[in-house]
Amino acid sequence: MTLIVGLGNPGPEYAGTRHNFGFMVVNELARRWAIATDTSKFHGRFGSGAFAGRKVALLKPATFMNRSGQAVIDAVNFYKLEPGQILVVLDDLDLPVGRLRLRVRGSGGGHKGLTDVLSRLGTDQVPRLRCGIGSPPPMIDPAEYVLAKFFAEERDLVEKAIRDAADAIEVAIRDGFPRAMDRFNRTEEDTETKPTS
Repeated sequence: MTLIVGLGNPGPEYAGTRHNFGFMVVNELARRWAIATDTSKFHGRFGSGAFAGRKVALLKPATFMNRSGQAVIDAVNFYKLEPGQILVVLDDLDLPVGRLRLRVRGSGGGHKGLTDVLSRLGTDQVPRLRCGIGSPPPMIDPAEYVLAKFFAEERDLVEKAIRDAADAIEVAIRDGFPRAMDRFNRTEEDTETKPTS
């Protein structure tokens, strides 16, 4: 099984905010894979199904961002998963909107949700997909910025990024993380300067 955990905050007031990018990606996967994530389980909204002949599960913690690890550890203990069977999807202030960065290990990088997950699991060997939400404009508190909705001019880019993130997860599950990282961690500059064969 692969457990895909989208990080975010529960409640309609947080829907569509930058900090809920992980939820948006899980919603896209749920749509593609025809998985209902309406079961209240593991301190979150949960659903399971299959993709590419493999069992997959989707989880959106309802514990609020800073305690996301509670939902993850509950699911991990129930299914007896190894850290490598988890994929955490989260927002990233340090990446431009539309950019993705897939990694199989590393620190929380200042993201409180991911940091809590790693702390509860007791390891940094947890795959994660960081989705860029852009840096806050000058004089805007980052804490307020991540809880705000995307600007109107960003919406097309955000919708594409959600699709790209779901694509990256599908490639990672089907073909492995190295293939997915090689394809989706590239910048526009990498793509433009890559020699054609």
